[in-house]
Amino acid sequence: MAAHNEFGKAGEEMAVEWLIQHGFQLISRNWKFARYEVDIIASREGILHFIEVKSRHDDVFGKPEDWVNRKKGRHLLTAGVAFQDKYPDWNLVQYDILSILITPDGNRDFFFIEDVYWW
Repeated sequence: MAAHNEFGKAGEEMAVEWLIQHGFQLISRNWKFARYEVDIIASREGILHFIEVKSRHDDVFGKPEDWVNRKKGRHLLTAGVAFQDKYPDWNLVQYDILSILITPDGNRDFFFIEDVYWW
C-alpha cells in the first residue's frame, strides 16, 4: 500500500477515536455506494452524521479541510442519500468534515466542521 494510503487509514483511525471520545456512536466506516464512499457514518444525540475525514502532515498547501471541494461534497451527498434509502430510520441528518493536522512535534490538531452544505 502506498504511503499516502497508509497515512489516510491512520487518519481515519485517529478520527474514529476522536469521534468516540466526543460522544459519537460508530455506524460504518468506508461505506460505499457505486463509486462513492463515506469515510465514517456515526450518530450522536439522534442525528446521523456523514463524516469526511482529511488528514495532512502540514498545511503548506492549505488546511486539510480545504481539500474537500464541491465535487467531493456532491459525492458525499450522493452516497449519503443512498445510505438513507437503504436505512431510512433517521429523521435528522448532517454532513461534516473532520480535519486532522499532524504538527511537526507529533501533536494532532482536530477541527470538526459540522453541518456543511455544498451547492
